[in-house]
Amino acid sequence: MKRKARAARTRLERDTMGELAVPADALYGAQTARALENFPISGLRPHPAFVDATVRVKLAAARVNGRLRLLPARKAKAIAAAAEEVLAGRWRDQFVVDVYQAGAGTSHHMNVNEVLANRACELLGGRRGDAKLVHPNDDVNLGQSTNDVVPTAMRLAALELAPPVVEALQGLADTFQQKAEDWDGIVKSGRTHLNDATPIRLGQEVSGWAAALRAAAARLLNALPEAGALGIGGTAVGTGLNADPRYPALMVEELSKLTGAPLVLAPNPFYAMQSLAPFVAISGALRGSAVELLRLGGDVRLLGSGPNTGLGELRLPPVQPGSSIMPGKVNPSMAEMLAMVSYQVIGLDAAVAAAASGGQLELNVMMPLVAFDLCHALGITAAAVRAFDERCAQGLEADEARCRHYAERTVSLATALAPRIGYAAAAEIVKASVRTGRSIVDLAEEGSGLGAAEARRILDPAKLTRPGRA
Repeated sequence: MKRKARAARTRLERDTMGELAVPADALYGAQTARALENFPISGLRPHPAFVDATVRVKLAAARVNGRLRLLPARKAKAIAAAAEEVLAGRWRDQFVVDVYQAGAGTSHHMNVNEVLANRACELLGGRRGDAKLVHPNDDVNLGQSTNDVVPTAMRLAALELAPPVVEALQGLADTFQQKAEDWDGIVKSGRTHLNDATPIRLGQEVSGWAAALRAAAARLLNALPEAGALGIGGTAVGTGLNADPRYPALMVEELSKLTGAPLVLAPNPFYAMQSLAPFVAISGALRGSAVELLRLGGDVRLLGSGPNTGLGELRLPPVQPGSSIMPGKVNPSMAEMLAMVSYQVIGLDAAVAAAASGGQLELNVMMPLVAFDLCHALGITAAAVRAFDERCAQGLEADEARCRHYAERTVSLATALAPRIGYAAAAEIVKASVRTGRSIVDLAEEGSGLGAAEARRILDPAKLTRPGRA
């Protein structure tokens, strides 16, 4: 009884290395089962966008091969139907190969081929594992190779995941731009080197944040077009061996319909296969966004520090209790999250760059690492920026009185005196203010020789936020 029960839980499938027991309820086959044995590394599975992209390549191939009559119509339709089921959300638990796997992504690729082949068998009324009915290599992979399918899928995944990042960055920029307009009349002390600087309007400061985010979004957008040049149809090394000459152009046409992305056939299929430069460019632009987000999130934390012993010029919306021991403490949790995600993105970019430099001759075998890290970085950036925008930036409030207080107390007000009384004399007033704690305005009224009314006119903080001499 035990032997029968054990046998019922598995089935035998065959690949070029021989027979292997596969779980009876699995849609994948022998090559995937071998990969599970070989690579019990991280427990990380392929990114969902990368799975979808690979399946879209298979769907397009089934349609094109059917159209070219390279596959019998009934078989092509079954493979396409299986792919459409996956894209509709079914069988997601069947894509099981660890991120760290065989070079170039052969294991992931065969996982997809086997799942679609076995499901197509069922749709045709057969049983899982009946390779004579639908074969994962001969039918699902007809006219293809890991070496052109995986980089094509990586491109499609990046083109799917990057626009939400651009949208999130632009959305946060819109939020800050609105804040900049709302706060344009609030004068505060500028700060350079984390020390007093000349006055600035809070709206001016925050407008710089909005501009930085728009520039970051533009850099990411500018990195995308090259990813739309597909080397599909190059098969093993870019020569197109075993692919119908009509196949590459038809694949680009079909994938364009499936994705809505502006896809073209790569002018040089060898470059498209050898180089991961398009992914380096996208990852690098994303790293640039992370650097800006770190800076801006840090500024929000600084300006919101307090409430009584920090700068306190901004009030951050409370989202959760900040301490397990200090009652009533509220931390800048959303800005802290944004920083963690940004650090992670910078680290992922370093891995992408290193892996991209590790290609040899006709292929870069580090593609699975680049695919996962880039997809992961794009996904978490979009989510983090949206959450920070909705849960922090939109709820920011300005403490106008505190801003004005610091604007009137900054010792760098004396900068406006320099054109009238000279740099050295203005510096003496600054030293006296630091030494005595008295304001620059009071000291200027007494010791600048300008007279009280003139000194106050020159040192009006609001006037010092505009171009020109005071």
